[in-house]
Amino acid sequence: MTLIVLFLWAFAAATILPLSSEVPLAVEVARTGHWHVPVAVATVGNVLGAATTYGLARLAVTRAPEPSPRVARAAALLARYGSPVLLLSWVPLIGDVLVALAGAARMPLAPFLLWTTIGKAARYVAVAYVSWQLEI
Repeated sequence: MTLIVLFLWAFAAATILPLSSEVPLAVEVARTGHWHVPVAVATVGNVLGAATTYGLARLAVTRAPEPSPRVARAAALLARYGSPVLLLSWVPLIGDVLVALAGAARMPLAPFLLWTTIGKAARYVAVAYVSWQLEI
């Protein structure tokens, strides 16, 4: 597997596609014997995929006539807990919703990128480190 495939897989996994990027990361770590570069590549791909979802949700809300009560409640919840909730953006299913809600709530891009990157990078460091230590 090349780093390009890892990047593309991680990007797609951050969308609504039912993909997991942990296995390709573990394979790349096992193949190369290093975890730093694969973690960086997977993190960038996954964050850019999340940013695509964020951007599409932000655009959809500007095109929609008025937010539904459900979106308004979710946006209020996000506003209550703030952008640190995006540390959970890596969690399957829940993370996609959080990312979309951040876009729909028109969260500023800088905090979105900061918290999303920290959450996704931490997950990839943990997966890669375990893979590297176990030599999977």
